[in-house]
Amino acid sequence: MFSSTTRRQEFIITRMTEHDLVDVVELEETCHLSRWGWEAYYGELKENKRSVMMVARGQTGDEFSLDRKIEGFIAARLISDELHINNVAVRQESRRLGIGRKLLDIALHQGVLMGAKIAFLEVRAGNAPAQTLYTRCGFRIVGRRQEYYTQPLEDALVMSLAMRS
Repeated sequence: MFSSTTRRQEFIITRMTEHDLVDVVELEETCHLSRWGWEAYYGELKENKRSVMMVARGQTGDEFSLDRKIEGFIAARLISDELHINNVAVRQESRRLGIGRKLLDIALHQGVLMGAKIAFLEVRAGNAPAQTLYTRCGFRIVGRRQEYYTQPLEDALVMSLAMRS
């Protein structure tokens, strides 16, 4: 469990569990991410020991509540020595609080601990705020995938980051 304080809100980051999946899928749909759905997240949690799947929740009163709605999540997977960041999402009303950055920092740290040498992700070509976050975290654009995303149809920028151990 990781806790963090941002400029305006405190939040806690924990490993994703199957009990989080209804909120994760709802957030995935709200943020218009490429659809994984409940079964894919569940399978990743149960079958893939090389996954990094984390959720962020806000503070309730003086205590953190694991029952609190999820404000953000990250899903990543180590393949060989590459950490693939598959999905990152933060609720619209909770953006610009540092939640996405903290989720990404933790996933990258976990990736290093598992032996990752490089991290990759795809981001919508039109998603300037996400691109800014990734650039601030050290990612650089290394390619473009034509018509990678659907609903709406859009190119993806491929970004990578050399990991430091």
